[in-house]
Amino acid sequence: MATASFPAGGTQKDRRSARIATVEQHVRLENAHDLEGVLRTFGDTAHYDDEAWGEHYEGESGVRLFYEQMMKALPDLEIEVKRRHVTDDDILLEVIIHGTQLGPWRGLPATGRRVELPLCAVYTFDPNERLAGEKIYYDRGTVLRQLGVFHEPQSMLGQICTLATHPITIARALARKLLVGRNRSEA
Repeated sequence: MATASFPAGGTQKDRRSARIATVEQHVRLENAHDLEGVLRTFGDTAHYDDEAWGEHYEGESGVRLFYEQMMKALPDLEIEVKRRHVTDDDILLEVIIHGTQLGPWRGLPATGRRVELPLCAVYTFDPNERLAGEKIYYDRGTVLRQLGVFHEPQSMLGQICTLATHPITIARALARKLLVGRNRSEA
């Protein structure tokens, strides 16, 4: 991964400007599906954290793996930046991820379904103002619902799916409900 020197003695404003430019370039390259370009925005200590799944990708090979999987799953990936928050240490983006799942993702075959997902990304930087890491937060239930593999438990389909896939949990919940109800009537 490439590194660029940041002039020693640069002001905080210079540092912020360099970081904003790096993140803007990073998102442009993601939208262009330019894997090598995306990887060049990271410095030597690259890491990618997908907090929704508790997965952490270390080093260039790990970050490459994350992006290869994502770009294969969503070949029409588009990242729409809604808001940018800049601090002295980090940049946070609020974005909407758009794409169609046309490739396998997390054990799911291609569903052909569209996703539109709000996501928050936190970018950290190395001493050369390259990306040290990217950490993303989003609701994975929303993704799974949009892909058609998760149904809200309040819906009839959700109740059927829950009963079919988790019969022991449902049996325990019903037993607990019966016991609590019985205990209250005896009191």
